[in-house]
Amino acid sequence: MGMSRSFLVTFLGCLVLAVLIQAQDQSGFISIACGAPAGVNFTVPNTGLNYTSDANFINTGVSRTIVPELRDQFLQNVWNLRSFPEGQRNCYKINITRGSKYLIRASFLYGNYDGLNMLPKFDLLLGANRWLTVNINNASVSLDFEIIYVPSLDYVHICMVDTGHGTPFISAIELRTLRIDIYETRFGSLETDFRVDLGSNRGYRYNYDVYDRYWSGADLDTWRPLNFPIDADSLVQNDYKPPAVVMSTAITPANVSAPLVISWKPDDPKDSFYVYLHFTEIQVLAKNQTREFNITLNGNPWTENISPRYHSVNTIYSTSGISGEKINFSFVMTETSTLPPIINAIEIYRVKEFPQPDTYQGDVDAITTIKSVYGVTRDWQGDPCSPKDYLWEGLNCTYPVVDSPRIITLNLSSSGLSGKIDPSILNLTMLEKLDLSNNSLDGEVPDFLSQLQHLKILNLENNNLSGSIPSTLVEKSKEGSLSLSVGQNPHLCESGQCNEKEKEKGEEEDKKNIVTPVVASAGGVVILLLAVAAILRTLKRRNSKASMVEKDQSPISPQYTGQDDSLLQSKKQIYSYSDVLNITNNFNTIVGKGGSGTVYLGYIDDTPVAVKMLSPSSVHGYQQFQAEVKLLMRVHHKNLISLVGYCNEGDNKALIYEYMNNGNLQEHITGKRSKTKFFTWEDRLRIAVDAASGLEYLQNGCKPPIIHRDVKSTNILLNEHFQAKLSDFGLSKIIPTDGSTHVSTVIAGTPGYLDPEYYITNRLTEKSDVYSFGVVLLEIITSKPVITKNQEKTHISQWVSSLVAKGDIKSIVDSRLEGDFDNNSVWKAVEIAAACVSPNPNRRPIISVIVTELKESLAMELARTKYGGPDSRDSVKPVTMNLNTEFSPQAR
Repeated sequence: MGMSRSFLVTFLGCLVLAVLIQAQDQSGFISIACGAPAGVNFTVPNTGLNYTSDANFINTGVSRTIVPELRDQFLQNVWNLRSFPEGQRNCYKINITRGSKYLIRASFLYGNYDGLNMLPKFDLLLGANRWLTVNINNASVSLDFEIIYVPSLDYVHICMVDTGHGTPFISAIELRTLRIDIYETRFGSLETDFRVDLGSNRGYRYNYDVYDRYWSGADLDTWRPLNFPIDADSLVQNDYKPPAVVMSTAITPANVSAPLVISWKPDDPKDSFYVYLHFTEIQVLAKNQTREFNITLNGNPWTENISPRYHSVNTIYSTSGISGEKINFSFVMTETSTLPPIINAIEIYRVKEFPQPDTYQGDVDAITTIKSVYGVTRDWQGDPCSPKDYLWEGLNCTYPVVDSPRIITLNLSSSGLSGKIDPSILNLTMLEKLDLSNNSLDGEVPDFLSQLQHLKILNLENNNLSGSIPSTLVEKSKEGSLSLSVGQNPHLCESGQCNEKEKEKGEEEDKKNIVTPVVASAGGVVILLLAVAAILRTLKRRNSKASMVEKDQSPISPQYTGQDDSLLQSKKQIYSYSDVLNITNNFNTIVGKGGSGTVYLGYIDDTPVAVKMLSPSSVHGYQQFQAEVKLLMRVHHKNLISLVGYCNEGDNKALIYEYMNNGNLQEHITGKRSKTKFFTWEDRLRIAVDAASGLEYLQNGCKPPIIHRDVKSTNILLNEHFQAKLSDFGLSKIIPTDGSTHVSTVIAGTPGYLDPEYYITNRLTEKSDVYSFGVVLLEIITSKPVITKNQEKTHISQWVSSLVAKGDIKSIVDSRLEGDFDNNSVWKAVEIAAACVSPNPNRRPIISVIVTELKESLAMELARTKYGGPDSRDSVKPVTMNLNTEFSPQAR
C-alpha cells in the first residue's frame, strides 16, 4: 500500500506494453536463431519476438558464438551463428505456404567468432538463384539483407556458398508473411534498398511494425523535421500499415517556398526501383490553411494535387520500375497551397530478377525421399538442379525454356545402398537413365520401373537382387527401347525361368543360362531335347556374331588399314562401275562438290538419285566412305538421308543416295540458290524440327548412340516437299556401350559449328552435336553467316547476344520476314538456340527437349497463321533465361 503513484504508473505502463507485445500476432512469422543450441527457444525482450534454434532446418555446419564483449551491443538472436567450414553449398530448408508473399531477412554478424579476425566473403542463394554476395568488412557490424519474395514451392532454400574467400556463416533468418496484394511488381522480387522514417533519427521494428519491417532514421540536415505524436488507435491505416510512431514524424523543406527534394544515385543505372511514399497530416490545420502539392519524377509530372488527410495514411507508389543515372523526386506546392509539402516515410526497393525456376517439386520430393531412405552421404544441398554450377552429384537435369527443371539422370552407382529398390524412384517421372549398380540392393526388381515412360538406360549390375526380371522390362529391352543391365546378380533370372536350375557359363558379356530340367516322364525327355536344340542354335548364332565383332570392332568408323573391302559386304544393292556410268549418263550433271569427291545426278528406273564419287586420292575420304556405308546400313529415319546402294570396285567407289532436289538448307537461307523459295517463319521451324528429330533418332533411337560430328546447314538437305534430312555421316562416331559418356577422338568438324569444349578437350559427346545444331538454328532464325567475313570475324552467337541484351528481337530475325511471325514463338526459338550454344556442355539441353521446345514454338506460330489465333507480333517478349551469360563461344 506504500507504493508511490509514479511507480504504480510506471509499473502499469510496462504491464500494458508486455500485454501488447504478447498480443501481437506472430503466426505468420518464422524467426530462426542460427547456431542456437538444439531445442532452445527464447523471446527477445526488446522486441517480444520469439526465436527458435535452427537445428530442425539444417544438418550441416557448426554452432559458434560471437565474442562476449559484443553481446551488449546486439539482440540475443545474433549472439550465435552457424559456420560452414565444409562443403561448397550449405542450405536451410524452411517450410512455408506456397504462393504466399514473404519478407525474408538474412542477418550476418561475424563478431570474430573464430578468433581469427579473417573477414569472409561468400554468396547467398535463395532457391535456385544467387541472391547476393555477402562481403563482411567489419567484424562488429551486423549486415541485414531483405527481400520480398513469393515462393513457387511449399518450402524455400536459403544457402551459403563458399567462393574461396573465407568460411561462410549466418546469424539469423526471419520470414514475415505479407498481404499478397501489396508490394506488387510485374516481374521479379523486391530487394530492400532503404526504408526510412522521415523526421526521426531513431529506428523502429516489431512490435511497432506488424510486419516487422526495419525503419531507419533519416539525416535531417537538409530538411526541417516535424513531430506530432499519434496514438496507434487514432491512425486510420491502409494495407501497407506503416507504424503510427513512424507516421508521427515528417519532413518539410527548410525553405518553405522551395520544393522538397528526395534523390539518390543508383549504383547501376540499369537497376529498376519501386518506390512507396507514405503520407498523413500530423498537424491540425486552421481554416485558412491548406497543404497541397504535386510530385515530379526527374522533372516530369508523377502525381498531382496531393493533400494528406489528418491521421489517415495515404500511400502513393510506382506501378512500374524506375531507373536512371539519378532518381529525383520533387514535392512542389500548388499555387493554392498555404503550407509546404510534407512526407512521413519512404520505402525504396530494387527489382531482383531470379531467372532460373526451382526444380519441379515432385522431383525434389522424390530425390529427397531417396536421400533419406538410403542415407545418401553426398553433398546434396539445396535445389537439386539449380544453379547449374551446383548440380547435385549423380544427377543430370533438363532445363526447359519455360517450365521447371526436371531430373533425367540418377546415378547412385557405388554409393553403399542397401535394402530394396524404393518406390519413390517412380516419382522421377522424366527419368531417362537410372544407375544403381555396384551396391548391396536386395529383393526383386520392381515392376514399377517399367512405368517410367522415358527410361532408356537401367543399370542394376552387381547387386544382390533376386527373383525374376519383370517381363515388361525384358520386352522393352528386346524391342530396343531400353538398355537393361542386370549382370552379377547371382539370384536373378529372366521371367518364366526361375523354377528351373540355372548355371552361368561363358564370357562376362555373353552369359548363357544352361537349363537342366528334371526329367520325370517321356514328355520331359521331349522337352529336354527341344531345350538342348535351342541352346545349340543360340550358341551357333552367338559364335557367328562374335566372329563378326572380331573382324570389325568399330561398326561406324573403322580404321582403314588397306583394301579390306570385306567390311562393306551387305545385302544393300551393290552396283558395278559400269552401272554407275549408266546411272549418271557418264557423269553428265554435277550437283555438288566436297572435299572427298563430286556428287552427280543420276536415274535408276526413272527415279532420280544422287551419286557421290570418291576421289581416288582421298585416303580420309575412303575411311569416311566405309563409315558412311556401314552407318546408313543400320539407320532408317524419315529425317536421315537414305542410302540406295554403293559401288566398291577397285579405285572406283561411289555412294548412291535418294535425290534431294531442293538442295541444302544454307543455299536457301542465304539466297545463293537460283529460284530460292523464301522460307516463312513456319517453314523455318518445320525444317528445324525435322533436323532436330534426325539428331534425336541418332542419339536416342540408335543403340549404341551415334554422334554425327558435322552438323551444319550444308549437311541438311531438302526434298521436293522441303522436308529436311541430315546427310554426310562420314565423320560419325558411336558412344561405346561400356558406360562411357564420350569418346576421345581427333578433332573433326567445320569451323564455326565446332563445339568449343570438344575443340579444347578432344572429348566428343552428344552435346557436341547439340552445339552444332544450335548454330544451325541461329542461321535459320537470322539468315546470317556463321562467321562474318570482316576483320572482326564475329561468330553468329556473339552477334545475336548483343541484340538479345537490348531485347531487340526484330533485328535478330531475318528482316525479309518483315515482322510476319509470332513474337513469343521467335523468342522461344532464340532461347533454345542460346541454350544449345552454351560453352558449358552441362547447360545445353538434351536433344529430346530441343525437339519438344521447337514443336511448341511451331505450335505458337500455327495458332497465329492456321487456327485464327491472335496476331501476337507486338506481344511482350517472354524472356525466361539470362541469355547474356549463355553466349560466349569463340569463332573457330
